[in-house]
Amino acid sequence: MKSLFGNVWTKRVISLLSVVYTLFVFRLCYLSIFYDMHIHQRASLCLAVSGVSLAALIIMLYTRHQIVTRICSFLILPAMLPVVLLYFGEWGLIIPIVITGIVILLMSGAGEGVKTALATIILLMYIFGALGYFLFSSFFVAAIKEKTVETGVSPSGEYRYRIVNTDDSSKGSTAIYVEPNTADVKNSFATFTLKNLERVVYLSRPIRSGITVNWETKSRQAITDELNALSDTIELKVTDEELTRLGYTYDNKLMLTDLSASRKFAIDKTAADVDPVALDSLTEDQLDFFGIGKEANGRYYIKSPSEKVLAEMEYTADKRMYINEMNAGALRQFNSEQVDEATGISYFTLKKYHNVNLNTLTDEQLDYLGVSPSGDVMTISIPPLMSEPDEEHPDAKPVELAPAEEKIVFRYYVAEIEDYYDVNSRHLSFDLLS
Repeated sequence: MKSLFGNVWTKRVISLLSVVYTLFVFRLCYLSIFYDMHIHQRASLCLAVSGVSLAALIIMLYTRHQIVTRICSFLILPAMLPVVLLYFGEWGLIIPIVITGIVILLMSGAGEGVKTALATIILLMYIFGALGYFLFSSFFVAAIKEKTVETGVSPSGEYRYRIVNTDDSSKGSTAIYVEPNTADVKNSFATFTLKNLERVVYLSRPIRSGITVNWETKSRQAITDELNALSDTIELKVTDEELTRLGYTYDNKLMLTDLSASRKFAIDKTAADVDPVALDSLTEDQLDFFGIGKEANGRYYIKSPSEKVLAEMEYTADKRMYINEMNAGALRQFNSEQVDEATGISYFTLKKYHNVNLNTLTDEQLDYLGVSPSGDVMTISIPPLMSEPDEEHPDAKPVELAPAEEKIVFRYYVAEIEDYYDVNSRHLSFDLLS
């Protein structure tokens, strides 16, 4: 048995377990950057982490002369820096791992000079990291007091909400936050929730009490009808591939935007018109005014491209320049030339428009765009806001400062179209105190 544990190959194989522990630390580092941690059982978590760390320390001390263990001993403490800063105060989680990292760094098989240099660098990382973190927290994060007064989950379980009252110097506020309920990382001891996914669906100043939240399930078609009834100009932004699948060509979506007043007047628009103008809506004479031609098959082209535009495309003057074939540089050059030399005012910008009107889409097309057949809709009922009692006039009746309201504040439909909750993306959070 002694010869087995003294064998160098046994140590090399067992040293791979130190990689597993190091990966666990890096996983925790990743979670601290992108997730908030909510611990359920602090004592159990502390015991579990302590047990795993002790076992890992024994293994790493046994294999401390192996190159794999040496490398791991150099990585544990740097990886723990974000955990220490962002989960500050969760000592049952932090202390066992930090102690393990310190011990194995000091007792690893690396040379004394290497260990001294690395320990100095890591110490400086912690000092400057902590200094920067606390300075940022002190100067750039507002000191406010929040109180969560209600939480809940939607009928489908896809979303959850919380109502938060905030006390500040401006009489406070009440906000309702909605976030996905399916993106959490859960284990027996803690739940990790993605940062930066909460959206404010209702905000009121001052604090409003007595808000009632009601959820209901509505079909895609019913919500489409509601939105179209609200406005017939609601637009959705889609990709090139989606435009093609919806039946649009490149030329169908070519628009003139940022038109000057003189160009608007030339196509019978008023100076107050701000919407982009589709090339398909212009007559042949109007297109000619902008230097654009149209073939019988609907393709648009530049009638007299400048030498610089031709150079961008490496075209000769006798070759027709179709707009859908122009590269970004050629289109940018063409737009830069549409300027009044005397005043520097831009006449117009030619570009492809990626928006489509909601009222032009069928239910099948909305299904293709990723809108589920049915989902959750949140309606809130808000009681009237009454004035505070007047100590000088105790018999005076309260005055209604704001009327009662009932309104829809969240539709799953809009969340899916606008991609509110992209649970596959990761964004750094600068709300360091969240």
